[in-house]
Amino acid sequence: MLNHNEIQNIFFLGIGGIGMSGLARYFHHCGYPVAGYDRTPSPLTKELEQEGILITYEDDPSILNSQMSNLNSRHTLVVRTPAVPEDSALYTYLREAGYDIRKRAEVLGLVTSTMRALCVAGTHGKTTTSTMIAHLLHQSVGTNAFLGGISVNYGTNILLDKNSRFVVVEADEYDRSFHHLKPYISVVTAVDPDHLDIYGTPEAYREAFAHYTSLITGALVMKHGIELKPRLQPGVKCYTYGVPNDQMANGLDFFAGNIRVGEGRIVFDFHTPEGVISDIELGVPVWVNIENAVAAMAVAWLVGKEENIQYSLIIDHLKAAMASFRGVQRRFNIHLNTPKVAYIDDYAHHPEEIATSIDSIRKLFPGRRLIGVFQPHLYTRTRDFADEFRRVLHTMDELILLPIYPAREEPIPGVTSEMLGGCVVEKKDLLAELKKRVAESTEPVVVLTVGAGDIDRLVPQVAEELAGDS
Repeated sequence: MLNHNEIQNIFFLGIGGIGMSGLARYFHHCGYPVAGYDRTPSPLTKELEQEGILITYEDDPSILNSQMSNLNSRHTLVVRTPAVPEDSALYTYLREAGYDIRKRAEVLGLVTSTMRALCVAGTHGKTTTSTMIAHLLHQSVGTNAFLGGISVNYGTNILLDKNSRFVVVEADEYDRSFHHLKPYISVVTAVDPDHLDIYGTPEAYREAFAHYTSLITGALVMKHGIELKPRLQPGVKCYTYGVPNDQMANGLDFFAGNIRVGEGRIVFDFHTPEGVISDIELGVPVWVNIENAVAAMAVAWLVGKEENIQYSLIIDHLKAAMASFRGVQRRFNIHLNTPKVAYIDDYAHHPEEIATSIDSIRKLFPGRRLIGVFQPHLYTRTRDFADEFRRVLHTMDELILLPIYPAREEPIPGVTSEMLGGCVVEKKDLLAELKKRVAESTEPVVVLTVGAGDIDRLVPQVAEELAGDS
């Protein structure tokens, strides 16, 4: 990779991705000329342009000469996301012209290697948990953060604090990206198999996590009961966390007890190895956030102990920060809540994540009819988990499916949304279909939109239409 003194420009292939945009903002903040390419404009790319970053939406190498003529192979670092296909004209040109092209994970690993990286890995819960950690530390010792979503509290996916030695990072397992990181403390939330197009088997997927744990230098905070045998270096401590039930009553280092749910609030007591912090209230009162909060507070507690913060101050910080946490965009966001109709949007795209969303809705809105809209993400994921998707999706009262969002993939013969069962509609017809179903319901409803593709572009319209019907 080009050394620090050689880099005069940085070009991002796929700059509109949540992880790529965070790195682009970081380098732009550091004073580097930053430019990039993305397939389509989005609210995030518009924000980057407003911040002074030049973006092209044409996969055409001639753009580099006409609009970005300052790029050259000797002094330009190219950062690429796997979402940009191998046959991209821009990628092909840059590769053949000898540019130094690096994966986002490689660059992120180098950027964060000079700090103590607090990482969150796992199939589910990475973004919310890492954003919680960033918020907890921002309110106390300060931190840098590269987040996998837009924090509602800060309106961004990156936090910068030149005086802090800590950095919060979402450790993405796709394409073994997290093997480029150097975790100091890491949470592992889940190892339910995913990305089988990369790993092939569930065993290989879990092996990647086992190797990841060997990179940790300080402490592992692991959810109790997951199928993972850590491969820790000598001296690295392992803590377990969770929300106990009848089968798991003892043996956790960090856990939630005395959980109280009612009147739109969730309050619990946080148990640590040294005592109990009572009456933690969730700023985003969703059941799954109890578990996320326990993991995040465990990391903040460990950092607080390392920084020799007075215990009473740790308690005050944890209570105040958890109560003021406002969540992450597209992570179980409640956009509408009236006696007739509630509307929730969530990024869930794995069967277990969708099951968690449904479970949270059943707890928050008992007795309401649940109408779900799911946009499958990737042909391979739809194929590999078709049985699991069918089982989970059909626990909803009504199901609407959108066509598969392909992202980086080409179609696979026979793999379509129809194989999941339910009514399949085009995006342009979704609003009319939802309005009809809500109008026909004789009982209060919850509408849930889920998926990791471009279904989020429809959220403002769905919220507006449903508000008019409520």
